[in-house]
Amino acid sequence: MRLSQELRPDAVVMDITMPVMSGLEATEEITKSLPGTKVLILTMHDPQKFAVTIRRAGAKGALNKSKAATDLTCALDAILAGSTYFH
Repeated sequence: MRLSQELRPDAVVMDITMPVMSGLEATEEITKSLPGTKVLILTMHDPQKFAVTIRRAGAKGALNKSKAATDLTCALDAILAGSTYFH
């Protein structure tokens, strides 16, 4: 959270499971405080099952970790272009 406020990135790749707060809580905070920052959720779970929850948190997309090596660049390109990406 501190780094996102400091660096103000165009995009953040966020895991759902984190030690201090959930990735969804962090996504909510980032998208509220930095509306220009797009968040992509990277998860080991099926993103389609959590799509509604992920969208409510403010993320613009979600990608299964097993697809990250092949699809991460496409997902980031999509959300940075103003689209969504839910693999």
